[in-house]
Amino acid sequence: MVKGISRRVIVVESPDPRVFDQAIFILRNDVLGEDGVSSRQLVDQAVRIAKSYTRTQGLPPPKRHRLSPIIAAILGGGLMGLVWLAAALL
Repeated sequence: MVKGISRRVIVVESPDPRVFDQAIFILRNDVLGEDGVSSRQLVDQAVRIAKSYTRTQGLPPPKRHRLSPIIAAILGGGLMGLVWLAAALL
């Protein structure tokens, strides 16, 4: 929906383009002024938020190392052989 009012925005380029191209922050009309927040502080906070998002979202999921079925069968057979050998020696 398009409204007939102007809005202030901050556009931040992505630190990691695999996650997103740009982040667009739409500012409230009363954010600049009596609170003492400067435009530089707003831009710095927007960049910090975009970087923290890419750190959490841009990483691939951790890989699980699994044994192949053949290696698991060999290890299992070897373990059973050791158990039988130990039982025979006792």
